[in-house]
Amino acid sequence: MLKIQEIREIIKLVDQSSIEEFTYEHEGSKIKMKKKDAILSKQAPVVVASAPAPEVAQPQAVAAPAPAAPAAQPAEEAPKAPASDANLHKITSPMVGTFYASSSPESGAYVSVGDKVKKESVVCIVEAMKLFNEIEAEVNGEIVEILAENGQLVEYGQPLFLVKAD
Repeated sequence: MLKIQEIREIIKLVDQSSIEEFTYEHEGSKIKMKKKDAILSKQAPVVVASAPAPEVAQPQAVAAPAPAAPAAQPAEEAPKAPASDANLHKITSPMVGTFYASSSPESGAYVSVGDKVKKESVVCIVEAMKLFNEIEAEVNGEIVEILAENGQLVEYGQPLFLVKAD
């Protein structure tokens, strides 16, 4: 049976590679991974290619109002984007599961904004299939922002925390 840290390393390797699907079997255990982005990127061109072909006039009419709405959103998000990229480390979820900020409802959160963390510091738990997986900070630094709410479902690779690395 693989340890959680070994599974995390496999996930990182598959994520960084060009492999779209990975299966590992050993002593009755089986791990199967598929990249979600790879599936979406294959479907997106099909939808885009089929939409403009039937009617060219309607997408042009729809295209005029559409840029006005997104233009307002990036202006609001612009201050956050540079801040999140400048010396901030994202702690991401290594699996799909439920995010918990503390070990039990009665106890306090592992970390809060402004707390100092070390590489080995547990920052949260992600529960998947009745297994409670402790997530570590991975870097030394200070918690700048908590991006997930207690009890929220999180996806693989979803940012959970922003840490200002030392």
